[in-house]
Amino acid sequence: MFDALAFATYMGVMSVTPGPNNLMLATSGVNHGFRGTLPHMLGISAGCALQLVLTVAGWAWLTRGLEQWRLPLAFAGCAYLMWLSWQLWRSAAPGAREAGRPLGFVGAVLFQWVNPKAWLMTVNAALVFAPGDGAGTLAMALLAAAVNLPCIAVWALFGDRLRTALQDARRLRRFNAAMALLLALTALWLLADAAG
Repeated sequence: MFDALAFATYMGVMSVTPGPNNLMLATSGVNHGFRGTLPHMLGISAGCALQLVLTVAGWAWLTRGLEQWRLPLAFAGCAYLMWLSWQLWRSAAPGAREAGRPLGFVGAVLFQWVNPKAWLMTVNAALVFAPGDGAGTLAMALLAAAVNLPCIAVWALFGDRLRTALQDARRLRRFNAAMALLLALTALWLLADAAG
């Protein structure tokens, strides 16, 4: 079995700290509200849990094949982050507010597969916490989702609470532009880290 308390602490820290998911959730909270961001949040938690199950279950294959996929996954993830950043930048214009729709459940699940921080989180969890025989993998995934969801909800709630302050079109434009730049910088930082 695995050390549930240590694992929950690890998942909490990894889930609540800034990264692509949380920047996107804060921005979605501002632009679409907490309720509009719920499918995105649920998709992140489900995607994280699914990724953890498959990572632990396929660890033998992954240890042989991960290195060759690390850089292509990093490029794909960073390219997607740059595209999201561009979409966010474009939605920063007051007249283009509809340009961005909240990321849905399936999109958020799929995003975890190109999200470098999600890979770091699940691979480390598989290495450090999962028993070699894979016992307790489902319990780990359920605990991961249960810890992850409230941690990421903080970011969506933060964004939702900013909505009132950002009713002014200029403030909203500046906020979205700042978040777009942060997302682009995060992508570049992750790419530089992966490349070398």
